[in-house]
Amino acid sequence: MAKWIQMASVVSLILLLSACVTINIYFPAAAAKKAADRIIDDVWQLKPHTPVKSVPPASPQSSSGQ
Repeated sequence: MAKWIQMASVVSLILLLSACVTINIYFPAAAAKKAADRIIDDVWQLKPHTPVKSVPPASPQSSSGQ
């Protein structure tokens, strides 16, 4: 009986210690920023799907009738 309790304690200790392991994953800053910008643009729909053509400014008309 004592051997079973000792074995259960060791297994429990191993499981407890393995549950406390943290895995850190390195994300390059530039790639993370690019992905975040793309997600924000998709959510807010800030980027138009088609390019916008610029309109030339209208020439002012004189009121003198020339």
